[in-house]
Amino acid sequence: MQTRTYRKLIIVLLFMIVSLTWGTTWMAMKIAVGSVPPLFATGLRFLSAAPFLLLLCRFMKAPLLFPRGSRLFQAAVTIFYFAIPFTLMIFGERYTSSSLAAIIFSTMPAAVLAASIIFLKERTSLQQVCGLTISLIALAAIIWLESHQHDGSLFTGVLALIAAVCLHAIMYVQCKKRCHQVSVITYNALPCLMAGMLLTATGWLVEKPSVADFTPGALMAIVYLGVVAGVAGILCYFLLQKLARAFQASLVFLVFPLIAIALEAAIKGNPISPQSLWLMLPFLSGILLTLFKRSPAAEETARDAESVKNGQKT
Repeated sequence: MQTRTYRKLIIVLLFMIVSLTWGTTWMAMKIAVGSVPPLFATGLRFLSAAPFLLLLCRFMKAPLLFPRGSRLFQAAVTIFYFAIPFTLMIFGERYTSSSLAAIIFSTMPAAVLAASIIFLKERTSLQQVCGLTISLIALAAIIWLESHQHDGSLFTGVLALIAAVCLHAIMYVQCKKRCHQVSVITYNALPCLMAGMLLTATGWLVEKPSVADFTPGALMAIVYLGVVAGVAGILCYFLLQKLARAFQASLVFLVFPLIAIALEAAIKGNPISPQSLWLMLPFLSGILLTLFKRSPAAEETARDAESVKNGQKT
């Protein structure tokens, strides 16, 4: 009995840490990009996280390289999971509020569902399709409403954030297909280091940042993004997935955008419009529907019923 209670307390604690970490990430990116260019800021973010991930690799005796045959995919992870999407995320925050950025990124479960249908040909339920449709319609309405509160550059940020979500979703399902046996530490450590080196060098050459213009707040935000969000957040979510059911862990995607909205309201006093707040109800409800999956027993029953049906047809 005590063991079960202790396990539940650990799950609740991990859920709170992940929700708070992911919920505060968006404000940190907003602060960072205020004085540090996007490429250079993202590179510094990864470079601050990489030493801790490499130490974890050594401590946990996890390999740095993907298994043979998957190392070209490891290079793809470096570019298309780390370098490009995270740069797009912080670039997008130049033109959107941190609240809207968090809302867009909370569509990740819906994006993964869509990518799984397209690339893995996974079967899905009518309920999940309805949830996907509801969440996308609500998101489109929120973006349309928020566009009236900002200038035309809002759509630049929105498109950058949507592209980041799509790239992450595609890479997630490709990893599920190609190298699901790779540990979370191996998946993050070397690609994080390589992406950090690539982006920092590219940012220095292309963006020509003025170090004198970097504010202490921006530098602290970058370290926070790297060490807290990039290391602690990843590990806590990984542990949460191992201890809790997949549905329970995925509920983080419903909580962190609300934290981001509350944080922006407390710090800047300019959260999203009241109409957009009301639209969060159908939006989050749609995301919730996409998270529900039939149990293995239900799947087997459905397959048996389909087999019987096909047999009757023949």
